[in-house]
Amino acid sequence: MFERAAANAVKCGHRPREDTASNPHYSCKFRIYWEDTDAGGVVYYANYLKFMERCRTDWLRALGVDQQRLRLERQLQFAVVAVTVDFLRPAVLNDEIVVTAELECLRGATISFKQTVMRGDVQLIDASTRVACLDSGTLRPCAIPRDLFTEWRNGQ
Repeated sequence: MFERAAANAVKCGHRPREDTASNPHYSCKFRIYWEDTDAGGVVYYANYLKFMERCRTDWLRALGVDQQRLRLERQLQFAVVAVTVDFLRPAVLNDEIVVTAELECLRGATISFKQTVMRGDVQLIDASTRVACLDSGTLRPCAIPRDLFTEWRNGQ
């Protein structure tokens, strides 16, 4: 089953953009509070990474994956290994933003996401995030387990 899902997965970086509408994706809404902003009332740049992390984590939770249990029972954890962010426009105090995560590539030990932050119809952030599955004892990369691979690949 894992091999078939892997064989059917679109090759990373070689997919036409129009195919992404059918890719598994998830979104979360957040309100911007004072704690999220700098002295000028604009969201501090590093906080966008927190919003994106929360979106990916909430997606796992929605799929029924408990990361604490995953670490304790299966000695697995996820870690961001690469992130690229284009800051297009700022969010400010009291904005409501929508953060999205779209699965772009899932293979072996890594998962690649396209992530956006939107305020209404205005895109604020365009990002790519690559996450690795790690053995929590050694912190070395390990293959994403078959059941998680399938959950994420099919998760909407």
